[in-house]
Amino acid sequence: QALYLKSVDKFNEFVVSAYVTPGYIKFLIMQDMRQEENVKNFFNDVYELYLKTLLNPFYELNTPITSPTFDLRVRALLRRHF
Repeated sequence: QALYLKSVDKFNEFVVSAYVTPGYIKFLIMQDMRQEENVKNFFNDVYELYLKTLLNPFYELNTPITSPTFDLRVRALLRRHF
């Protein structure tokens, strides 16, 4: 079960939120507003996208995700949730 850690740190006026997957992959986001529900939904959507990438037969396990499509989809999720 993935774990949403909410706000884990502050940097000036920014809040750092974290999400840890069952495989101990960590997702972090720094935002200027605390919108807990939006952050949680964003992390859940990014995790789903991450899993789809791992299940792709052309993805080589234990390598950085360099797909421009992955990057574009994460950016689209940012626009949708924030």
